[in-house]
Amino acid sequence: MSNPKALEKRVPVRKALAKNTPAIDTNLYRIDPHARIAAIRKGIPASMIGELSSTMGMSKELLLGSLGLSRATISRKERDETALSKDESERVLGVASLIGKVKTMVEESGDPTGFDAARWVADWLTKPLPALGGATPASYMDTFEGQRLVSELLSMSQSGAYA
Repeated sequence: MSNPKALEKRVPVRKALAKNTPAIDTNLYRIDPHARIAAIRKGIPASMIGELSSTMGMSKELLLGSLGLSRATISRKERDETALSKDESERVLGVASLIGKVKTMVEESGDPTGFDAARWVADWLTKPLPALGGATPASYMDTFEGQRLVSELLSMSQSGAYA
């Protein structure tokens, strides 16, 4: 079995997480799962939430609410420049990975020119979906299983299973 610390050294996960928007919405979806797990265990910078919110054009409050994260806790961690917990990191990276998935889907299925995957995801997360019983995808983003379900819905929409 691979050593996660060795994988983290080979794959510059921290650099990918610290870079601007393209790393947030593209690289995370494509990074080796072992490296992504290592980043989650280490904790991502709390400042990434603000960057993600800005990239998505979504208010920080709405993003934090959909992820089930405490505004006070996140503000403290941003102020103190501390990393998010494993659970918090996993939720935030789940949204970033979802953006990467959408960007990849558009690249594979159509013309990505002018398409802003982050803003599309932000809008899509707030729309009630029949496949979720009328709930919004954002209301499922506070758990790993909910994020997995939302990701699967996106995959089904690409294949035409849920139009």
